[in-house]
Amino acid sequence: MKKQVTLGVIGGGFMARALVGGAIKHGFLAAEEIAVGEPSPENAEKMRALGVRVTQDDRDVASSCRCLLLCVKPQSFSAVAEDLRGIGIPFVISIMAGVTRERIASALGCRAVARAMPNLPCAVGEGMTAVAADGLTEERRAFALGLFSAAGRAMEAEERLLDAVTGVSGSGPAYVYLFLRSLIEAGIAQGLSREQAETLAFQTVKGGLKMAESTSSTLSELIAAVSSKGGTTVAALSSLEKDDFAGAVTRAVAAAAVRAAELSS
Repeated sequence: MKKQVTLGVIGGGFMARALVGGAIKHGFLAAEEIAVGEPSPENAEKMRALGVRVTQDDRDVASSCRCLLLCVKPQSFSAVAEDLRGIGIPFVISIMAGVTRERIASALGCRAVARAMPNLPCAVGEGMTAVAADGLTEERRAFALGLFSAAGRAMEAEERLLDAVTGVSGSGPAYVYLFLRSLIEAGIAQGLSREQAETLAFQTVKGGLKMAESTSSTLSELIAAVSSKGGTTVAALSSLEKDDFAGAVTRAVAAAAVRAAELSS
């Protein structure tokens, strides 16, 4: 069958909409170059608002595209693969955590497979995605990186590192939100209004990130720059160290990575 669209997408949830919306907004793809398979009426309506074709027929999407983007939960892959059995899909990109390229290639009969791990800020154009695209043609590698770059930043990583990527950046936004929520609640406990605490916390994190990105100083040097001997910051850092803050983060990232690996089994 003649391929009618450049990108077919299976799954029309939040991340799929972020990636499709980013591709259209930044001119990487036109809406008419995209088709989406999505059974949920609510999700389908949100996808149609982007101007793309939406259907409940995943086989129609898969058989009419030059590249198929899998935006489904890892637990759903077996059912999706069975539904797509026998279709000659030339190129697949998957954002499923833990599901290996080898498994995807075997299940779908496709030799060209890239895996990617994007994160939630793709929805506001500030996502971070790691892409395993080694072994692909330069054209397909560039397409995969370009698709995710339209929703933020994209970098290449070996597939064996994607579980670690999941632990750091895939799940990472939740750690940032948890820290922000905790910082805000701590400020309120010290007498600030919620509005005051939110303004202080959000701008502090925003400013701290911008400074970390724009300076040649190391993170350790920046921590030292905020800390005066016997001062308030040292007292706070000592409390965090006593509570093994760094160890808690290390264990959290490891737990996410382990779970990502479990999803591949």
